Amino acid sequence: MSRQSELMEKAEDAADTVLRYSKHFLPHVARFCLISTFLEDGIRMWSQWGDQRDYMNQAWGCGYFLASLFVLINLLGQIGSCIMILSRQKVGIACGILFGIISLQTIAYSILWDFHFLLRNLALAGGVLLLLAESKSEGKSLFAGLPSLGENNPKQYMQLSGRILLVLMFLTLFRLEFSPLQMVNLVGLVLMLLVAVGYKTKLSALVLVVWLTGLNFYFNNWWSIPDYKPMRDFLKYDFFQTLSVIGGLLLVVAFGPGGVSMDEHKKKW
Repeated sequence: MSRQSELMEKAEDAADTVLRYSKHFLPHVARFCLISTFLEDGIRMWSQWGDQRDYMNQAWGCGYFLASLFVLINLLGQIGSCIMILSRQKVGIACGILFGIISLQTIAYSILWDFHFLLRNLALAGGVLLLLAESKSEGKSLFAGLPSLGENNPKQYMQLSGRILLVLMFLTLFRLEFSPLQMVNLVGLVLMLLVAVGYKTKLSALVLVVWLTGLNFYFNNWWSIPDYKPMRDFLKYDFFQTLSVIGGLLLVVAFGPGGVSMDEHKKKW
């Protein structure tokens, strides 16, 4: 047991060393990774304007005007929000727009009835929620200097909800079969649950970032697929969605799990 504790302490020391040297740029990397799927999708709306418009018109029979309006809202909403987030301007409004885009696409693409893609979208919403919670730390209280009466509770519960929603990404990786890959995924799910409850949070999230990054580049290598093959778009979608979840985990690494977590409660014991 003492051997395990010693290994855990060494791992946490290594994680602290990484954070110490990366604390100045890690939040920026986290934000960029998190918004990457929205940025890519906004650019795709521009480059595939006709295809997206025709798809919406055929799927909903809404006419070219409403179909074009849908594409325009997605294009401007996503790219505009990404610029606001990266420049740290009106981040709350930008996150609200991204929540609206996620909801709009969930309905428009009938994701609501596809359990796999619905979980992916909820995990993506969890990342945006963590981004919104992180932005709250920059705001100043109107009553600075007065004792705190729990005004940070909304932020803490946003962090908790964001961590829990990130777990949903891993539920899409499982199948009812026994294989070496499924055992690896099981380890990832255990680590993700530790992040959700906020136990050894920074270490668990950092391990997941390294592990997920490796898997993402190995399995979702869309750049190796020719443009004319549909598989390229599927792999590209998975790649950037996974990259956004990695961004959410990096925010957890950079700023911690928040007040509603086992790590925080251990400090009071």
